[in-house]
Amino acid sequence: MHAPPTAPRTRRRTRALGFAALAVAMLMSVPTAQTAFGEEVQAVPGGGDLGPNVHVFDPSTPDIQGKVDEIFKKQESAQFGSDRYALMFKPGTYDNINAQIGFYTQIAGLGLNPNDTTFNGDVTVDAGWFDGNATQNFWRSAENLTLNPVNGTNRWAVSQAAPFRRMHVKGGLNLAPDGYGWASGGYIADSKIDGEVGPYSQQQWYTRDSSVGGWGNGVWNMTFSGVEGAPANSFPEPPYTTLDTTPISREKPFLYLDGADYKVFVPEKRENARGVSWANGAPAGESIPLDQFYVVKEGADAATINAAVEQGLHLLFTPGVYHVDETININRADTVALGLGLATIIPDNGVTAIKVGDVDGVKLAGLLVDAGPVNSETLIEVGPENASADHSANPTSLQDVFVRIGGAGPGKATTSIVVNSDDTIIDHTWVWRADHGEGWGWETNRADYGVRVNGDDVLATGLFVEHFNKYDVEWYGERGRTIFFQNEKAYDAPNQEAIQNGDTKGYAAYRVDDSVEQHEGWGMGSYCYYNVDPSIIQGHGFKAPVKPGVKFHSLLVVSLGGNGQYEHVINEVGSPTSGPDTIPSQVVNFP
Repeated sequence: MHAPPTAPRTRRRTRALGFAALAVAMLMSVPTAQTAFGEEVQAVPGGGDLGPNVHVFDPSTPDIQGKVDEIFKKQESAQFGSDRYALMFKPGTYDNINAQIGFYTQIAGLGLNPNDTTFNGDVTVDAGWFDGNATQNFWRSAENLTLNPVNGTNRWAVSQAAPFRRMHVKGGLNLAPDGYGWASGGYIADSKIDGEVGPYSQQQWYTRDSSVGGWGNGVWNMTFSGVEGAPANSFPEPPYTTLDTTPISREKPFLYLDGADYKVFVPEKRENARGVSWANGAPAGESIPLDQFYVVKEGADAATINAAVEQGLHLLFTPGVYHVDETININRADTVALGLGLATIIPDNGVTAIKVGDVDGVKLAGLLVDAGPVNSETLIEVGPENASADHSANPTSLQDVFVRIGGAGPGKATTSIVVNSDDTIIDHTWVWRADHGEGWGWETNRADYGVRVNGDDVLATGLFVEHFNKYDVEWYGERGRTIFFQNEKAYDAPNQEAIQNGDTKGYAAYRVDDSVEQHEGWGMGSYCYYNVDPSIIQGHGFKAPVKPGVKFHSLLVVSLGGNGQYEHVINEVGSPTSGPDTIPSQVVNFP
């Protein structure tokens, strides 16, 4: 077992990398052939084609609708399938398109600005495959397109791990399925919706650095930061938590075409951001030619991936499933590791899938890490233990980086994500211990801890973490901030004894260590649905030290249908949830 730390950290920041580390970083920025025992080893080539699962269209491509429909038919209900696809559209105008998006499918424009690629049509997610219930519409994305919806409103009825980024909707956006069945949360960033966003049955949602023409309603938790047109802060009635700006953000890297050449654009960091990054045309940032990337295709092994990084290449994972028998190590500053089409990494033999060094500006984006059947102590580590370098000017970021334990088959991991590096940005993650599919059960897909933050000044924007056997989130670093948190406690706890935490009934969904002096959170919810034993009592959803620098705004706990109960919202604050056949909730601010 990987026991959580019990004492506060006493380290101080290191304000400089040091000459030796800087020299190494400069040297490694130039691709060179590797040597082994004095012998030259062939360098990993950069660039190349994007592989068979990336489909690139231009306005003259014949039967675009037919190809899009063919992929949707395969992916509509393939919740735990192994196929991965990216549908990429060159700049131009596309008429009469209705791109329905299923599992493990990314649709994206290839312009530098969303307005470069326009659909006179829709990009649709609905829930016909699940009888009108959208609570399992996971693992898909739409990015970098402009839509003129046929009927004036585009439908995007999704739940977790389904980002809507850099989109311009010249009309409204409906977040509910046809028939207005349930949907369970989602994420919008860097997008402009000219009309009204209608959540309808969406239980919770986070919108960042965007512009909306209006917002229709809220169920439990609607959170906004840096959103022009967002409703005023009014939690809990209606349940809107609104911040004028996002304190720190950097948009996700994306593939685009510069003439006939593929490049990856890496947006620059923004502080106190509000509205879209592309309002004035080309966004601010850096373009990296594709020949500076190792284009990773199915069958690639970890040794080759690591060799590519060591010789100075970035990583572009094409859509596919990648088994790694050793850790992917990213120890070079400013390395981009970008996945297309929900590229999926499975660690074999209990290794950690990805480790990032204590270096500046690494960007992990668009990746799904799927735990293997042999327990991994960790799946993703950002910075080594006791990392101490200052990355405030150029933080590492995780964006649309998802973790799954079970569901597609047996999987185990003690802790999913550990963040040791200071200043890290976690921008939209869903860390999920499966509650359905294959290979799940209280011990079958054992996973005690979801996300553990040891670094200082870490910011999470859009933190979705669910169903872990013990703590879903633990925070040890100073000055941490979370804007929007969505959680469900593990459904499958067999009885009260199984979740007992010493004298406490259950493990908090989000725990700030007693050593922490400063921490703040906004728009945070935990829900219980103990359907195996509805008599289970959860002592509280949140736990934090009572100190002047520890503050929470708009906290809520919900008991779904009275299956289980929270005694309190945070610590001993907040009334119990109770009552069968209802969805009782309690809300507080803290202190």
